[in-house]
Amino acid sequence: MRESVIWYRGAGYQLGRGPLGYAVWPAGGPPDQPLEQWPETPAGWSAAWSRFNAVEAPGTIVHLGPPAGPPAAPGPWRPAAGDSWRPGASWRAGPSWRAGDSAGPAGRRWSGLHAAGPLSAAILLAAGVVCGLASLFPSYLSGGSLAQEPAELVPHVIYLAVWAASAVLIVSGGIRQRMGALLALGMSIVTFGFFFSDLGTVLSGGAHLLGPGLVLGLAGWLACTAGSVLAFRLWSADKPRKLDTRQRAAVVTLVVAVLAALGTAIAFAPSWDSYTLRTAAGLANSITAGNSFANPGPVIAGDVAVMITLVVVVAFAALWRPVRLGAVLLAGAAVPMAAQAISALIQVSEPVSPASFGISPAQAGRLGLTVSAGVTPAFWIYCAFVVALLMAGGWMALPQRPVSRSTQGPASRQTPGPGRAPWPGPADSVPAGSVTQPSGPQAT
Repeated sequence: MRESVIWYRGAGYQLGRGPLGYAVWPAGGPPDQPLEQWPETPAGWSAAWSRFNAVEAPGTIVHLGPPAGPPAAPGPWRPAAGDSWRPGASWRAGPSWRAGDSAGPAGRRWSGLHAAGPLSAAILLAAGVVCGLASLFPSYLSGGSLAQEPAELVPHVIYLAVWAASAVLIVSGGIRQRMGALLALGMSIVTFGFFFSDLGTVLSGGAHLLGPGLVLGLAGWLACTAGSVLAFRLWSADKPRKLDTRQRAAVVTLVVAVLAALGTAIAFAPSWDSYTLRTAAGLANSITAGNSFANPGPVIAGDVAVMITLVVVVAFAALWRPVRLGAVLLAGAAVPMAAQAISALIQVSEPVSPASFGISPAQAGRLGLTVSAGVTPAFWIYCAFVVALLMAGGWMALPQRPVSRSTQGPASRQTPGPGRAPWPGPADSVPAGSVTQPSGPQAT
């Protein structure tokens, strides 16, 4: 069995190469008993580095030796023969390292692409945001621009702000890159339905409704979606995992998040807008508007896509490991739904003209007709579910308490010795694809 080497050490853990690949040990632990190991591949190194950063206290990581490249965007480095580490010994460097020695030219090409990938993703997102900003001013649908309608302007501005923030996170590297990718991806998936609904108005009403603003908006969405997908593909270590029903907290989180998403999706469909028409004689009539299923077929398809994608993304987010990154994916899906609630409140705060109901100004003046706007109970139910969804995401974002040995069962990892930081439990475990080694008794 080859000897282990330690490259990075923190307050509670250390990272390096173990018997079977990249590995993490408890600080000072036996080198032949790593807590977890990953394959010696670029994806394996990304998973090992991310895991180490997730469990180690910030600011305590010390670089002891190779790899010399940036850990957040690792290349295919491999130690040369003769490098070794023994318990209690410091790093002893062997022959020099050369990037790409083990993978040849293909490895060097992968390293270059990996380094350029985040910048390319951020550029795509930035281009999408620019197109989105440009879409706010020309005609969008039926001759009106988004900038002229605050209720339509605010949601689009929120989308663009989140995509812009995601681009900044992606170029920041490390864990922020992963957060930015998930935030942008969740936003892109759910907003697909909203943009398709706008396009559905054109498909059902005729091409004369199509304005350059909508064309620019669709181009912006496509660019932002391509950037988020590219950023997401740069790392594949963290994935949804099969739910361990022995973890009560994980089951509760999944159930609460999915129920909140289902409630939000169902409450999204009914009418939210309520209008009361009153005449000078005291006669009043109330009508509602905004039912998703009262629209033309293509618009209904877009609204149904919003409901389905919201539930699916939230379910994936609740199963994501580390769960704190799942909270970011959930936030990306929940923000567009919160933006719709804000849009509805803005709309009812604006004055309503009787002409909106086919009543001419002359008729309205003769009857003394006035129109007041409000919201239906379905809207407040929707808001309650959106708040519950955001609270579920906040709960997922909180640091997870380690699961005790008694609740983990026979397959649990070894509990670290006295004075050592506990190894996180399954709620924050490394995703599928890693090679996990159960620890034996601690050496004395």
